[in-house]
Amino acid sequence: MAEEKENQVEEKKVEAPKSVEQPKAEAAAPVKDETKAEAKTAEPKVEAETDGPKESTAADIMGDKTVAAVAPQRRARHGKHVPVGVAHIKATFNNTLVSITDPRGGVISWSSAGRAGFKGSRKSTAFAATLVAQEAARAAVTKGMHEVEVMVQGAGAGRESAIRGIQSAGMSISVIKDVTPVAHNGCRARKRRRV
Repeated sequence: MAEEKENQVEEKKVEAPKSVEQPKAEAAAPVKDETKAEAKTAEPKVEAETDGPKESTAADIMGDKTVAAVAPQRRARHGKHVPVGVAHIKATFNNTLVSITDPRGGVISWSSAGRAGFKGSRKSTAFAATLVAQEAARAAVTKGMHEVEVMVQGAGAGRESAIRGIQSAGMSISVIKDVTPVAHNGCRARKRRRV
């Protein structure tokens, strides 16, 4: 019996180191797998570095985009301050259009008889032209404009009344020009209107 106990003790002693060695072997095996995986992933990383910037995971990319999307500041729409501009009035037989621009031609405000709420034959009236010019001029005044040059085009009923509407909105008029296109006997004119 004493021999059996000694054998068991020896076996236990032998088994203990074996049990300790086995996890080392198991731990060593995944390390080899990891090194293989690292070797596989290392090659594409090297290629990516030589081709261009290093690509990250999807979470990193999404994180970068959300940060970039928040960074730009929003501009106020009414931030443009233009003290002097040009008022273009187009008075046709059926409508009156007023657009107020900066000196370079960028539109600051605009209005038309249809936008002001007139329909049909009422769009071509002088009263409609006055309201249209006042509406466009008020919008320009809110953006800091106080002086305009007026360019009038067309032969409609709203020519003079549109100019008066701009003045009544609080803008000063420095120049009035008639820019109605006149043919120099180029193309054949339209047939005469029967009024």
